[in-house]
Amino acid sequence: MPRILIIDDERGIRNTLREILEYEKYSVDDAANGVEGLERARQNEYDVVMCDIKMSGIDGIEVLQQLQQFSDVPVIMISGHGTIDTAVDAIKKGAYDYISKPPDLNRLLVAVRNAVDKVNLVSQAKVLKKKLEQKFQIVGTSEPMSAIYDMIGKVAPTNARVLITGENGSGKELVARALHQGSPRSTAPFIEVNCAAIPSELIESELFGHEKGSFTSAIKQRKGDFELAHNGTIFLDEIGDMSLSAQAKVLRVLQENKLTRVGGEKEIVVDVRVIAATNKDLRKEIENGSFREDLYHRLSVILIKVPSLAERRADIPLLIEHFSNEIVGSMGRAPLQFSEDAISILQELPWTGNVRELRNVIERLAILCDRQVTAEDVDKYASPLR
Repeated sequence: MPRILIIDDERGIRNTLREILEYEKYSVDDAANGVEGLERARQNEYDVVMCDIKMSGIDGIEVLQQLQQFSDVPVIMISGHGTIDTAVDAIKKGAYDYISKPPDLNRLLVAVRNAVDKVNLVSQAKVLKKKLEQKFQIVGTSEPMSAIYDMIGKVAPTNARVLITGENGSGKELVARALHQGSPRSTAPFIEVNCAAIPSELIESELFGHEKGSFTSAIKQRKGDFELAHNGTIFLDEIGDMSLSAQAKVLRVLQENKLTRVGGEKEIVVDVRVIAATNKDLRKEIENGSFREDLYHRLSVILIKVPSLAERRADIPLLIEHFSNEIVGSMGRAPLQFSEDAISILQELPWTGNVRELRNVIERLAILCDRQVTAEDVDKYASPLR
């Protein structure tokens, strides 16, 4: 049940608002002045605060400003001496809404309902953000990972292009996301492109967009990923699989910060940080003629090599704990316990699929085992299926 605090020095107004809101199934507290209202707000959590502007002692605007120092609860200001200037001033100073006295019943309930909806949306957004942060969290305290963290800390705040190398499943995408989150571009888009998953005949349309009618299935204009990433970061994953034609166009964007859509003539200016990743040896690809050397040098201002799981076995117990908590949490189950022998065996397995393979094995164990995972469980469910 949403909880509302009414702050008003007129008993009649407090009683009237209480009756209206309680009839609509809200839980209501009230305070006779600003000091009492602030104290209640510090001691309790509210979904909405309704506050009179003209009160003895501290007025409503001061209450609003003090509330903002310790709470992000939406505040609806109410006043019997209202003017447009008063309402504008209250909104500018952070009020969610403004209602004049005597309040119109429908207007009041709509304002409260919208404020409660805002609180729910913010709460849901925080939960989703936390889940995303957990999903893309880099886990590990080993020496190789400490070196990665140090490099991310130095490189992220810059606009330098980064080429991330490493085996499949080692966590190259996590490093790319960490670089974006640590940059001044963190509030702008992070656009990921899997160059290996897009057919060569479509990669240019995907990256640079196309104009309507530029080819048979181009029934409308489309912005490409470089445009969508404007002011943010584009992550070109598996760039070693990109066609030479697309490589030439990417090189032009890096040189000139301009692109032209497929079938178009207009040059479009883009401001994009480029992070690329590959599991291939691009030097060998250059020798074989399948990767442009000039593009390699443009991309590799900073080189980051992500260690394989075999190179950071000391992190395996932490990764087991992280993945098991994440997986059983999504299942709504109790935490999974691993015996020391089970962890020891998991640390010794070859892990050719790296961290991705380890996560899959932990998920398998979480599904097939009870709360305790033993060495026998690992032998039965992990090793034979590898």
